Amino acid sequence: MSPSAQSGETQTARQHRHSAIRHRWDALRKRVGDLAIRLVEEPDVETASWRLPADVTSAGLARRLVHERLTTWGMEDLSDVTQLLVTELVTNVVCHTCCGDLVVRLSAVEGLLRCEVEDTDGTMPQMAQPSSGEEHGRGLRLMDTLACCWGAERTRQGKITWFELPAYALH
Repeated sequence: MSPSAQSGETQTARQHRHSAIRHRWDALRKRVGDLAIRLVEEPDVETASWRLPADVTSAGLARRLVHERLTTWGMEDLSDVTQLLVTELVTNVVCHTCCGDLVVRLSAVEGLLRCEVEDTDGTMPQMAQPSSGEEHGRGLRLMDTLACCWGAERTRQGKITWFELPAYALH
């Protein structure tokens, strides 16, 4: 699959996402102060995205794509946790939404990895309270335990559920 076929994003959407990442970097620089400004004038931003069908094969495909990209970026230490959490997010889309494709996005900026899964269902995820015998309902608890932060945001077409992992915490 060609890179342009992998990504269903328009140029405008990519620019908006890149702008959002830069905005977060600027906010971090303001919090950290002059030290960050002296160390790094502009962050290196890595991004990747893939449009996948909302079906049972997509969780495995998303795992493989994420692993390959993190290896390319030299972030192999994050691969196992990221693969587990992206599997949970993609599986939630497949199990709990009605239709449409999903988009998996990765971005890395200065040691912070962000993963997003976008779908066409506006229903926001809710943390379940499964009993000990239930097989389902623990995905968001995993997210809450393993990610430094996570959340969900409504979009015009549905929602984006995301998590972030700091690369430096694993070294």
